[in-house]
Amino acid sequence: MIDRWLGAVRWLWNTSLGIRSEAYRECRLSLTGVDISRWLTQWKRTPDHTWLAEIPATCLTQCLRDQDRAFANFFAHRARYPRFKRKRAGGSVRFQDIGTGWSQGMLTLAKLGRLKLAEELPRIERPDMVTLSKDAAGRYFVSFSAEIETSSLSLPIVNRSVGVDLGLTHLATLSSGEKVENPKRLKAHLRYLRQQQRCLSRRQRGSQRREKQRLRVAKIQAKIRQERQSALHALTSRLVREFDLIAIEHLNVKALGRGMHARAVHDAAFGEIRRQLLYKGDAAGRVVLEAPAGYPSSKTCSHCGHLLDELRLDQREWCCPKCGTEHDRDINAACNILHQAKSHFVREFAGCDDRDLRVDARGACFDDFEFIEQVLAEEARNGHREHACQEQASSR
Repeated sequence: MIDRWLGAVRWLWNTSLGIRSEAYRECRLSLTGVDISRWLTQWKRTPDHTWLAEIPATCLTQCLRDQDRAFANFFAHRARYPRFKRKRAGGSVRFQDIGTGWSQGMLTLAKLGRLKLAEELPRIERPDMVTLSKDAAGRYFVSFSAEIETSSLSLPIVNRSVGVDLGLTHLATLSSGEKVENPKRLKAHLRYLRQQQRCLSRRQRGSQRREKQRLRVAKIQAKIRQERQSALHALTSRLVREFDLIAIEHLNVKALGRGMHARAVHDAAFGEIRRQLLYKGDAAGRVVLEAPAGYPSSKTCSHCGHLLDELRLDQREWCCPKCGTEHDRDINAACNILHQAKSHFVREFAGCDDRDLRVDARGACFDDFEFIEQVLAEEARNGHREHACQEQASSR
């Protein structure tokens, strides 16, 4: 039954996307999900599409709403043009009315009844949306969307800050001197994955053996993804828990992914680390800053600021010719990232930049700077942080 629902939603998405694209291409006519919904009512009454009446109406309605949102993101330059969905990619259906079973600790969906879940339901009154999805490996998942108060998620202030330098040999090097090993999960499974992919390429298209082999490859990919996500969540959660201010480097991951070490860059998932730090820091009341792009963090002395003319990639340790300080390449880069991110933050702040700043990292932002004094978190909660910073800057 779930597979039939996924197939119906996929058919509706592809059909409506084709109609909307052709209408604009041929007649310059912009159709919306409401227009397609009127046609959907007529389709259910035709003999060839009576099977649409067996699908929960909320699934089809949410499909059209999702497509409207996809087009809105495209016209706002936030995403590319919506694409057609393939069967082997799995799919998802969304429910807006989940019945009364939620209050009793059970998930009950229309025409499907109770679902046995691997985990307990979250302790919320009732979610706004429930998504039932299937991945490429044939596994089924349920996710919930609900609005909650994030003030209860804020962590206590620890008055510590850290700079994080991302790399391939060590996934993260902290300014405190700690180095986190790169799990390299794709490299660990690459030999077996290649073997199974070669076996898949020899299977005849459309056969049952090819489908079984495709699922086998998809399960390997899913295992790699889960192991990578587990390592990244452990790293980012620890950083957010132990530090008030986290400084990272602004990396052009797309350009790095086209270079010599493209596979290793994609396996390390630098962009995912940044994404997790941003949303976890926002929920926990931490400050996550980025050093400006192009800053030479590796060949700048973190002690005196001397900049080397050249530093080879294989040179992991070097001595500053000006002050004589011995540097580890990655630890020095992490210290520079922390200092540069703070400096960039203060310069933007003094320029009256109207940024939405986190307020619970009191004591970690301005300890090392004479330019601006510490601003209390209570002032920022009332929206007076920009005013206080401007007064301090004008008095200097």
